Amino acid sequence: MMYSTGTKVVYPTHGVGLIEAIEKKEAAGGLQSFYVVRIIGNGMTILVPTKNAERVGLREVIEPSEIPKVLAILKKNNLEISSNWNRRFKDNLERIRTGSLFEVALVLRKLIVLQKERSLSFGEKTMLENVRRLMVNEISHASGIDQEGARALVEQAVGNH
Repeated sequence: MMYSTGTKVVYPTHGVGLIEAIEKKEAAGGLQSFYVVRIIGNGMTILVPTKNAERVGLREVIEPSEIPKVLAILKKNNLEISSNWNRRFKDNLERIRTGSLFEVALVLRKLIVLQKERSLSFGEKTMLENVRRLMVNEISHASGIDQEGARALVEQAVGNH
């Protein structure tokens, strides 16, 4: 899948970005093509080799029609949550790295359910804030509503309203 300049994409763990350019650079002994992606939330620029874009999880922002499916995941109650924090943390990290907003939603839901049962570790608190930010960011861009509106949708879905 080739993207063009001006396309909004999602880079796993960083969120929504804009393809500002497609450049050819000398790398690994030859000329390679790269997407120049500027992350909208923080201005960070990431170079993604075009041939590896799919492998690293670069994808377009979800369609507005997908938002209700994402919000439905945030309302789930019957979740399997590992009691081993190390296994749980690794599993959550793998889900986030897929770049799928559905997986990110599942991580957010699991962490919120867990937080209601006991206090989260520092790492899990940080992860909770990161996945919440990723969710709000992408829902905002997908739906065309502002960050506060998107945050309200997410909080309402998880039951924190």
